[in-house]
Amino acid sequence: MLISIITVCYNSEKYIRSTVESVLNQTYKDIEYIIVDGFSTDKTLEIIKLYEPHFNGRMKLTSEKDNGIYDALNKGILRATGDIVGILHSDDFYTTTDCIERVAQVFQDKEINSCFADVRFVLPENPNTTVRYYSSARFAPKKFRFGFMPAHPTFFVRKEFFEKYGYYKTDYKISADYELLIRFLYTNKLSYRYIPLDMIKMRTGGTSTKSWKSNYILNKEIVRGCKENGIYTNMLILMMKYFRKIFELVFTKN
Repeated sequence: MLISIITVCYNSEKYIRSTVESVLNQTYKDIEYIIVDGFSTDKTLEIIKLYEPHFNGRMKLTSEKDNGIYDALNKGILRATGDIVGILHSDDFYTTTDCIERVAQVFQDKEINSCFADVRFVLPENPNTTVRYYSSARFAPKKFRFGFMPAHPTFFVRKEFFEKYGYYKTDYKISADYELLIRFLYTNKLSYRYIPLDMIKMRTGGTSTKSWKSNYILNKEIVRGCKENGIYTNMLILMMKYFRKIFELVFTKN
């Protein structure tokens, strides 16, 4: 079973090495690694090309201008030839070498069409320091209206469903991943399985967490994504999720 992993990057020389190495070091070897670079001007491409020979022809690297992260992700998905597709952002990395092995085991069950696990938010300069732990264990599609979703970076799905139900909507600035998960798991009721696994370390400082303005856009787009998929919510309902975030921060600290 071929699993396609897609990394989108732009001027990512600072952390791209750990991202690529975490894919290269996976015990599961039937991996196609697709890197979509946004025409970087730093040493990102130089670093990636050092690893290219080690993938034995299973790395696909392109570098060209795009119209944002979701456009780049769609390009990667369209180039994927794997049965299963997953995303690994250029600031993130797999926590252990058997993460994809665990994913492959799930998809041996033909009745399961997607899966997800947990993520650990860490300090950019010190990935051994956890800021917040996000568990997908209690996710249910009915929770989308409250701003809860499974950890998107851990989401793997059979590629056929992108072709059937569509790709990331590029007119979203921050929350196209949220809308896609609603469309797949709520609207079209794809089957899923939660993997009890600390799968990915995410460095803090992403687009959706940079400022109050980013958070406003994030929540506004979540309301839109819910509405487009027949779920009622509003900004007040979404504010409730911040109580959970506070709990996660306190729990992590303790």
